[in-house]
Amino acid sequence: MLGRQDELRTAHIASTIWFVLAVGYIMVLALHQAGVRWWVVFSLSGHGVLIALVLVSLYLFAIFRGISSSQKVQAEHPLTSTPYYAVFYVLTPLLGGVAGCLGMIGSRVASQFILGVALGTLGITFLVWVILDPAFGLLEMLLPASREHRIRRLAQARAERERKQKERERLLTQVLAQEDSDRRCWQEILKHQAQELAELLAGERADPQQAEREAVGIGLMAWQKGGLSCMQEVRDMAMDICKRNRKHKIVADYLNFWWDGIGNWRATPLGSSSESAPC
Repeated sequence: MLGRQDELRTAHIASTIWFVLAVGYIMVLALHQAGVRWWVVFSLSGHGVLIALVLVSLYLFAIFRGISSSQKVQAEHPLTSTPYYAVFYVLTPLLGGVAGCLGMIGSRVASQFILGVALGTLGITFLVWVILDPAFGLLEMLLPASREHRIRRLAQARAERERKQKERERLLTQVLAQEDSDRRCWQEILKHQAQELAELLAGERADPQQAEREAVGIGLMAWQKGGLSCMQEVRDMAMDICKRNRKHKIVADYLNFWWDGIGNWRATPLGSSSESAPC
C-alpha cells in the first residue's frame, strides 16, 4: 500500500512538472509573439512575476485536489475515490501531452509541434481538472445510495458530537460535585483549625514567630489532606471568621506569606487583592 502511494506521489510530481512546463512555454511564446522582448519575458521585474504566480497557483491547486480526493468516502464517491481514477487524475497532464503529440502527427515545424503538445496538455488538464472532475463528483453525490450514506454519516457524526458533549458535561458535573463534597468535608473537619488561624491573624498570640509556626503547621496539615484547594478553603474560612469578629476592622492576610512554599502555595505579590487565590 505504501509503495503504491509512493509511486502515485512520484507520478503526481512528474505530471505537475510537465504541466507547469507546458503552461510556461505557452505563456512565454504568447508574450514573445506579442512583441515583448526576451529579456523582459524572463525578467522578474516584468511579466515573469505573473508567470510564476500562475504556475504556483496551478501547483497548489493540484496538491489541494490530491488531498481532498484522498479524504473522499468510497460509498459516496464510487468512481472518483477508486485507485484507477486517482491514477487517471494524476496522469492527466501527461495524457494531455500524448494527445497533443497524436494531434500534431504530420507537422514538420518543431515550434508548432511543441506548441501543439503544450496546448494539448493545457486543454486536457483543464477539461479534466476543472470541468469533468467536479461534474463527476456532483453526479456521484446525486446517486440515491450516495445520498443515503451521506445522510447516515452526517447523522452519526452529529450523534457522536452530542455524545461527546454530554460526556464532557457529565464529567464536569461530576468534578464540580466532588469539589463541593470535598469543600463541605473540609469545612467540617478543619473548623477548629480555621478558628485557630483566625485568632492568629487577629494577633491574639503574643509571640509572632510562634503564631507563624502554628499557622505553618495548620497549612501543612491542610495540604496533606486536600492540596492547594484545601488550603484555600481553610484560609477563606479563617478570613470570614476574622471579618465577622472584627466587623469593619482591616484584617491582614498573613497566611498569604506564612504559607509560601507549602506545596503549591505561592504568595501573591504585594499590592494584589488578599482575597485572590494564590497560585
